[in-house]
Amino acid sequence: MTVNRSVGTRVEVPRGLAGVVVTDTEIGDVRGLEGFYHYRQYSAVELAQTRGFEDVWHLLVHGELPDAEQSAAFAARTAALRRLPDEVRAALPAVAAATGGSGPLAGLRTALSLLGAAHGFRPVYDIDAGRRREDTLVAAAAVPTLLTALHRLGRGLEPVEPREDLSYAANYLYMLTGTEPDPERARAVEQYLISTIDHGFNASTFTARVVTSTGADVAACLVAAVGALSGPLHGGAPSRALDTLDAIGTPDRIDAWIRDRVLAGERIMGFGHAIYRTEDPRSRMLREIAQRFGGPRVEFAVEVERRVEAILAELKPGRELHTNVEFYAGVVMELCGLPREMFTPTFAAARVVGWSANILEQAEDPKIIRPVARYVGPEPPVKVPALGTA
Repeated sequence: MTVNRSVGTRVEVPRGLAGVVVTDTEIGDVRGLEGFYHYRQYSAVELAQTRGFEDVWHLLVHGELPDAEQSAAFAARTAALRRLPDEVRAALPAVAAATGGSGPLAGLRTALSLLGAAHGFRPVYDIDAGRRREDTLVAAAAVPTLLTALHRLGRGLEPVEPREDLSYAANYLYMLTGTEPDPERARAVEQYLISTIDHGFNASTFTARVVTSTGADVAACLVAAVGALSGPLHGGAPSRALDTLDAIGTPDRIDAWIRDRVLAGERIMGFGHAIYRTEDPRSRMLREIAQRFGGPRVEFAVEVERRVEAILAELKPGRELHTNVEFYAGVVMELCGLPREMFTPTFAAARVVGWSANILEQAEDPKIIRPVARYVGPEPPVKVPALGTA
């Protein structure tokens, strides 16, 4: 407990703002103790199992699931927004060249800024709700086009123009590879995308809302969110979870590798979550998707998961540690042909819809988010020494 001298009240200051409620939301919730999360009262996992990406996008942005007619209209509307303005397309080779070593996610920050400028995005503070919603649709629809173009340009390949006759997920894979994907892989990626659209007040979502509270334009809010997502403690871990499987190598090395890491107090990538104290429901669904494909890689991943939990129960009794979304997300994306450098960008292609919904909700609140910090330095005031004195 500390004193907030500016208002004379005593406030809690937990590390990382853990458990601090900063606003009300109607978008969704994560119930960590129950192993459950939802989008506007619908189970996110059930939505991933029964609906398409565009339907869930409609739910997040418009507040309701569409009927068949609304679904077709919304899919057609967003598909028509996938093409980039000419000035943005012309700038992408330079963006890809400048950020080639950092990957498409780094380039996306610049590309989104260009996109917002090209479309004339104005501060959300100055526009009405309808214009804000349209700006989020324009930006979110363009993100897969930007990411895949940057990836291909970074590899010396020409970008692939989007197709309006393909779903969001299928078109993403098509633009990435230049080949229309088979339905099973397109559906697996779609289910992954749906499961990661939103997940409470994670770091990138909170960042988007902070910037929105300043009244900035939609592109600025999304750029800030992408920056937060790029960190390895947030969205940058799916490929690292696969690196764990690669480091273990073979089934006979599993136990020794895990014991060494646990006893050394090292983190095992793909395990543990800041919110869930039970199995991550996204991981459970993605495991089932991976097992539909089957094969040695999937069998190995399932065995690693089983042994991590067993060895932790032995060495750290009372401490539960389960796979998080990144562990099986990496396996599923690898099975669907996505290169590892596109794992986190694919996460961004989903989460941009959740950020958009949060931007729209936050823009309705005129109050800027302005917390205070607890000062722990030398006690002021200290006299300022004259220039040149010791």
